[in-house]
Amino acid sequence: MKLYDSAFSPFARKVRMVLEHKGLQFEAVDGLLKSSHHALQAVNGRVEVPVLVDGDITVVNSADIVAYLDYRYPEKPVYPADPAARVQARAWERTADMLIDAVLVNLSYWKLLDRHDAMPMGLLEKARTDMGLVYAALERDLAGKEFVCGELSIADIALFPHIASGRFMEVEFSKETHPNLARWLNTMRRLPICVGDQQRARDYIAAIKQHDLERKRIFWRGDRIEWMLSHGFHDWFLKEIAEDRVLWPGPAVPMGR
Repeated sequence: MKLYDSAFSPFARKVRMVLEHKGLQFEAVDGLLKSSHHALQAVNGRVEVPVLVDGDITVVNSADIVAYLDYRYPEKPVYPADPAARVQARAWERTADMLIDAVLVNLSYWKLLDRHDAMPMGLLEKARTDMGLVYAALERDLAGKEFVCGELSIADIALFPHIASGRFMEVEFSKETHPNLARWLNTMRRLPICVGDQQRARDYIAAIKQHDLERKRIFWRGDRIEWMLSHGFHDWFLKEIAEDRVLWPGPAVPMGR
C-alpha cells in the first residue's frame, strides 16, 4: 500500500491518521515535492494529495479514501455504526474539508509561502468570524461527550489538524468560552495518531524552506476560491491570476485501471 501524502496537507494528514488508527502498513511518498509531481500525476490527473494505491486499486480524494479503508479494512472503523452519529460524523468531515480548510489554508499563504504582498485587509477578521461559528458548534456538540460523535470517529480525525493549528494561524478559540472544545483538543493531542501527526507537521514546517516545494504560486481549487470570492476578495484574486501567481488542478477524470 502506497500513500501519496504531505505533512503540509490536512487532507493527507487525515488519511494517514486513519491508516495508523487501523494499524495498516503503508509506504508514504511526499507527493507535493516537485520531484514527485510526475509520479503523482500518473495516479491523479489533478496532481493533488492524498492518493492511495492499494494493490491494483487507486483511490483519490481524502473522503473517498477513508470510505474505502473503512469498507475494505473494517477493523477499528472511523464511521459510526449508529445512523444518526454517522450522518453527524460525515457532516463534520465535510465542514473540515470544505470550510475550515478554506479558511486556514488561505491564511497560511502569508505564513508559509514566499509572498511579496501583505494579507488583504479584512481577511483575518473574516476568518476569525467563520472560525467562531465552527468553534461554537463544536462546543455545542461536545457537551457531555469525549469525542464529537460520542466515540472517536472521522469527525475528530478530520478536525484535529485544523483545530490544532488555530493559534499558529491567529484564529484560536478561547478556552474560557469553549471549555468542551479545549478538553477535546487536549484529549486528541494525547492520542498516538495525533502525537505522530503533530510531530510530522512541526518538523515539516520547521524545514519548509529546505523542501522542494512550489512556494511562489498558489495551487487553487473550489472551496478555497469560493471562500475568497464570497468574502469580497475577488479583486485580489483576479490580480493573482493576471500576475501569473496561480496554479490550477488538472481535470478530475478517473485514471485507467
